[in-house]
Amino acid sequence: MNFVPELPNSLEQHWMPFTSNRDFKANPRIMTAAKGMYYTTDRGDAVIDGSAGLFCVAAGHGRREIAEAVHQTLLEMDYIPPFQFGHPKSFEFARRLAAVTPGDLNNIFFSNSGSEAVESALKIALAYHKARGEGERMRLVGRERAYHGVNFGGLSVAGLVNNRKAFGLGLPGAVHLRHTMLAEHNKCVGEPETGGVELANDLQRFVDLHGADQIAACIVEPIAGSTGVLVPPKGYLKRLREICDQHHILLIFDEVICAFGRTGEQFAADAFDVVPDMITMAKALTNGVVPMGAVACSDKIYETINDSAPDTAIALFHGYTYSGCPVAAAAALATRDIFEEEGLVENAAKMSPKFIEALYSLGDLPIATDVRGYGLLGGVDLAPADKPGARGYAIMKELYEAGVMVKLTGDCILFSPPLVCEEKHIDEIFTKVRGVLLKH
Repeated sequence: MNFVPELPNSLEQHWMPFTSNRDFKANPRIMTAAKGMYYTTDRGDAVIDGSAGLFCVAAGHGRREIAEAVHQTLLEMDYIPPFQFGHPKSFEFARRLAAVTPGDLNNIFFSNSGSEAVESALKIALAYHKARGEGERMRLVGRERAYHGVNFGGLSVAGLVNNRKAFGLGLPGAVHLRHTMLAEHNKCVGEPETGGVELANDLQRFVDLHGADQIAACIVEPIAGSTGVLVPPKGYLKRLREICDQHHILLIFDEVICAFGRTGEQFAADAFDVVPDMITMAKALTNGVVPMGAVACSDKIYETINDSAPDTAIALFHGYTYSGCPVAAAAALATRDIFEEEGLVENAAKMSPKFIEALYSLGDLPIATDVRGYGLLGGVDLAPADKPGARGYAIMKELYEAGVMVKLTGDCILFSPPLVCEEKHIDEIFTKVRGVLLKH
């Protein structure tokens, strides 16, 4: 019999992130166990995971291989300072990761989250231009409706209003491309056919307005995830790459959500055949078991920064106490083993047609105003109620009671099932979602 932890008498002491704390604590949604595609609630009910936790549990829940790797590592060595010292597992994982990153993105810098990975990439971009004698390049280009984490660098280049407005102006000089939500392509399966080059030319307008010699980097999510799964129109990412190459601007792909099979390829960069100068990643690195993030950098960036410093001097004054720590590296290595041995990227590609068909089947519901998807990632916009986000929040709670967990952003349902999913799981997720939406 499984032990079910008793719920504390008071929930007040835990200030929960991105949560309506008063409403949650009045009627909490507590999970006590997880295995495969399912959570178990404190009431003993099964809840199918339609969002891979928070996009991160790609290999399914309760993977004993990862738990055992973490346990063994903790018995061997709990911690080693990452500044001026090292341990074998972080180097091994960097090598394994570089083997699957696109192009010459062979140099891995470790952080502890996607937010920190973005912060690191932005600082690396500034350091790179300074090292090559163009330290005046300090302007950063982001995009409307983008999410790049919660640190001030990521907040500055992001474009979600509610995430930004309470925290001031952010970093000076950040500018934003238009988002890629094309209303005329509502309910269009796959990539929108037109509009990509025009939208990407916003970057050229910033070059014309501010001067290329002032712009350090352009950062975009290949598929904007948290804002509602905005699939890039054809030609968009390739045009960004062309403009960046022409003006020596670094192109950063934020693949915290997309990396490791979510698109049916290892990276969205592979899916859209565009190699950036850096890729940020986090969610699926350790299957959600231990916090970890990473930035993959091109040889050009790594060599330029490191060659700019004397032999014994620090070249990049940046890092974290837990960068590539032993337990995170162990979890990441075990996760990579599972991905390779079980062919999870290949399974994602195999399940994608079924997923996309089920996703777009929701488009016939009156409440669904738009449907978008790619690979095993999808979004369904809901007709809002009186107050924006109120309907989405209510439906999230109804879905939980119906036995399915998905991510809601405002009035948009986000789907990203674990990559171990089978057709029967996709059927269960969308059958339950349809049942709830039919009530509205």
